[in-house]
Amino acid sequence: MSDFTALPDLALRTNLGSVIAASDESFEERENLINPWAPRFSPETFGPKGQEYDGWETRRHRGPGDDWAIVRLGMPGVVRGVVIDTAWFKGNYPPFASIEACRVSGYPSVAELEYADWVEILPRSPLTGDAVHEFPIADDRVFTHVRLTIYPDGGVARLRVHGEVVPDPALLSGLTVDLAALGNGARALGCSDMFYSAPDNMISPGLARNQAEGWETRRRRDSGNDWATIQLAAQGVPQLLELDTTNLLFNAPGEARLLGIDHHGDEPLPAVDDAAWFELLPRTALQPDTPHRFRLSNDRAATHVRLDIYPDGGLARLRLFGTLTAAAEEQLNTRWGAA
Repeated sequence: MSDFTALPDLALRTNLGSVIAASDESFEERENLINPWAPRFSPETFGPKGQEYDGWETRRHRGPGDDWAIVRLGMPGVVRGVVIDTAWFKGNYPPFASIEACRVSGYPSVAELEYADWVEILPRSPLTGDAVHEFPIADDRVFTHVRLTIYPDGGVARLRVHGEVVPDPALLSGLTVDLAALGNGARALGCSDMFYSAPDNMISPGLARNQAEGWETRRRRDSGNDWATIQLAAQGVPQLLELDTTNLLFNAPGEARLLGIDHHGDEPLPAVDDAAWFELLPRTALQPDTPHRFRLSNDRAATHVRLDIYPDGGLARLRLFGTLTAAAEEQLNTRWGAA
């Protein structure tokens, strides 16, 4: 796996992405391109249009032209790599594909996007059938939409657009916001264990529909405890914490604690016993299958937080509401304007 695949998928349906238009979807719908699950296949499942596939599939071309699909990124950002997955498409995959991207504020219609400043981020590249194709992208600009073009037709199971979230500061400045939200630019930097699922899950948009959509660790057999560190969207003052154990009936943590730190630069975070860490939530009992809300007695700014759970288990969601510092607002405006 390439390093970029560890970054959030900016186009994922559960990250609020959508496929807003396609040139053709005669066999399979365009919306399948950004489904969160791995492509599925059941042989000899024939409908009125032929074998059913979990992907986007266009009709056979009998003349000039190529097919395309436009994806609105659920989270705008810098694209670091794309994955074009032709899983299960063996005799009906496109031999080539390319990707363009653009940045348009607001919620443009398909007609308005025709006049956008589209730039090529992936030149026409060869594809094979029933395979995962990973393409790193070298472009530091912020984009809001991508357009996948296949040559000339065929089926693509999934399109993944991995990158760094860059939030629009106009939607954050002067407001109480979720400093730990993936959609606002936060990231889980590390954890003690991700046997069942990754910690980025617990800061993803929306509610977890089941326990697999949160962060869950294996059962500990020692005297330690599990933890995760989160880089906040920007420097801010945390004021309200939500720890949600919904769907975790018999594997929720017994207790949790949250620490904060104001850490700048590229140096690794200091050890947890370093005096730079300060307590936001003391070790507190949690209940299974329950959303918990804690008002924080805090006036200190933080750039990162560390969640400790005792001794192990899982969380559906973590939300950390607060306000950005003036310095953070300035940095966000600079990045958004320069990208």
